[in-house]
This record gives sequence, structure tokens and C-alpha cells, in this order.
Amino acid sequence: MTLIGLDVGGTTMKAALVSDGTRGGEGVRAGGEPQVLASESRPTDRADPVGGVLDFAAQLAARAASLGSPARAVGIALPGIVDEAAGTAVHSANLGWRDVPIRRMARERLGVPVAIGHDVRTGGLAEAVLGAGRGAGDFVFMAIGTGIAAALILNGVPYPGTVGWSGEIGHVVVRPGGEPCACGNRGCLETYASAAAVSRRHGGGVAAEEVMARAARGEEKAGRVWSEALDCLADGLAAATLLLDPGLVVMGGGLARAGDALLDPLGLRLADRLVFRAPPRLVRTELDDQAAVKGATILAHRLLDVG
Repeated sequence: MTLIGLDVGGTTMKAALVSDGTRGGEGVRAGGEPQVLASESRPTDRADPVGGVLDFAAQLAARAASLGSPARAVGIALPGIVDEAAGTAVHSANLGWRDVPIRRMARERLGVPVAIGHDVRTGGLAEAVLGAGRGAGDFVFMAIGTGIAAALILNGVPYPGTVGWSGEIGHVVVRPGGEPCACGNRGCLETYASAAAVSRRHGGGVAAEEVMARAARGEEKAGRVWSEALDCLADGLAAATLLLDPGLVVMGGGLARAGDALLDPLGLRLADRLVFRAPPRLVRTELDDQAAVKGATILAHRLLDVG
């Protein structure tokens, strides 16, 4: 069989076609790695994001058929607020959609079972099964990209909340009355510390990774922007730590590629905010930007298991 895993990001959609040879309902080979037939990506259609997702999924299904192994199930990881049980994209501040019945639409378009997941919770699932959270049981997976969100993993399973609103740490207010956020509030974490925010706050079209590099070289403006981003991240993680008491935080998303340049100063600032307890261990994702894609294939395989 072929499974399709599709991760819809604020700027890019990534996907993989995964063959059979799976075990244990995890969509992986005996060695623990996905058996990938093909990988593809394309820019997210900001003008028509829903149509863009459906078109890309249809293209992937056609690719699977052309390889001689038609798709049997599809997993789609979506940003924003996602009601996974209902298969609905409730709201995405970055893509502007509301209450889209995307599971039904994709199933009608593709003619195969479709599973819908929240992008960060789906990435957290993959980290629990295949990545840095293997054997941890309970941990927090935090992704810093176009936006910021987190997933609470309990006994290896993402916790969605009552209607899919869990993990929206990017919209925790860390600077009351601060800069306006796309969600309508002011002073949200992702307004200061997402990759998009770091780039915007520095200005001049400088990417977040370059802002970090300039800060390390001593550029004053870059240092100020990056220092405030780290402070805001530490504030958000301190609140999450005191509420959830995780022993491990797995950092993903584009900024996590900085590795120790992110983890070391963030860990120190987090420890400073947790004066009466030890901070959780911070580690980088093992699955990098493929976490949600791999998690989506896991969802697709599990859909067949229960179907």
C-alpha cells in the first residue's frame, strides 16, 4: 500500500509517499524509519489555501498511482486550531480559514480515507514514535516557525483538549499591551519569538537565522531583537513548565535548526525563571522539518488499522 502524509505550513506544504512494509500501526519499517517512495513540496497557496491543499493532495495521489501503488489512506497535518475528531480546520490566523470541513472535502476529492491532525500535535506524535521523544512517555513538543505552537504528549499520545485548542502557546501573552498579533490580541509570544517575528522586528528583509548570526557577531539591533525573543520564549516555557511539569521539551521548527545557539541561552533563561525547581531538559528534534509529515503518515496508517 501507499500512504500519503501531507504537512501544511504557513509558507510551504511538504509531503511524502510511504510504502507498506509497516508494523505495529506506526507506518514504519522494522528498523524504525519510514519507507519513503517519494517526497514533494510546494509553496502554500495563500490566496486559496484550502484549494491548494486539495490540489496538492490530488497530485500526490496521482503520483502514487503512477508508481504502481495507489494511495490507500491520507494523513493531513494542518496549522491553527484543528478539531481532529470532526476533521475540521477551525481557524488559522496565518492562513485565514475558518470552520473548513477539510476531511470531508479531501475524502470526496481523493476517494480514500483521510485523517486530519494538528500540525504540531502530529509532529509531536512522530517524535514520540520515531524521534527525540521515544521512550519519554510524557513530554512537550514545541515548534518555532512561521508561528509558535506546542503539543502535550501524554503516554506517547498527543492531547488535543476538548475541541482541539490545546498547545496554542504562541498566543500566550508574554508582553501585556505589546505588539498586535494576528489573533487579535496584543503581546503574544509568537509576535516576538517566531521566525517570522524575529525577521520582521529586525527589518531589512533579514531572515531569522541571519538575525541570530548577526547577534552572535555583536550587531546591536540583532542582539536586542534576539535577546527579547529568547526572553519571551523563556517566559512562555516557564509558564508551561509550572502548569504541566514536563521532564522534557523537544524543540522543533525552523529556529530549532540553530541547535545549541538556541538551546543553551534559552535553557539558562528558563532556569532563571524557575528559581524553586529544576527546569525540564531541552533537546532538538530528531525529525527536523519532516516531523509533521511522518506523523501524518502514522495517522494515515492508524486510520486503516481502525477502518
